[in-house]
Amino acid sequence: MFTIFACGFRPRCALEIDDGSQTRIDKIYDIIGESRYGIHDLSRTELDQDNNLPRFNMPMELGIFLGAKRYGDDEQKTKRCLILDIERYRFQRFISDIAGMDIRAHGGDAEQVVRRVRDWLANVSRRKLPGPALLVGAWTAFLHDKPVMAELAGLEADDIPFADLEALIVGWLAK
Repeated sequence: MFTIFACGFRPRCALEIDDGSQTRIDKIYDIIGESRYGIHDLSRTELDQDNNLPRFNMPMELGIFLGAKRYGDDEQKTKRCLILDIERYRFQRFISDIAGMDIRAHGGDAEQVVRRVRDWLANVSRRKLPGPALLVGAWTAFLHDKPVMAELAGLEADDIPFADLEALIVGWLAK
């Protein structure tokens, strides 16, 4: 989220809309339909302790995004996405149907995620964006300030609702 805001874009997430009358999947359909860019991180495939199964929400959301691009109208066909994973070819063990796509590895390192997202946004948007080292430094400074900002806002630093986190990031970047 931080990198996306710092690059002048707005991240979208089903958690941004708190509407109990709308299903999560309908929120995802709407957001994907409205978004030109998509970032999908396939790295979270660890097994859940309760049922010993992985959660595959991100691969499903990637599939919806790719389907919108493939079968949508002319505007949908202009969609672009970044696909991330811990290792470049690891995804082939659990979602081999996307073999041949350019997956970007981040090695589980958050700084690499910042760099990969920034570089991709610069490429697809052709905007002049802050350099990767500058963004990593800003992100590190934000993480340092986040607990104090959360406390001042009456929030738990490790459990900040999406809208509140958005406000903290945008406010911090404005300074």
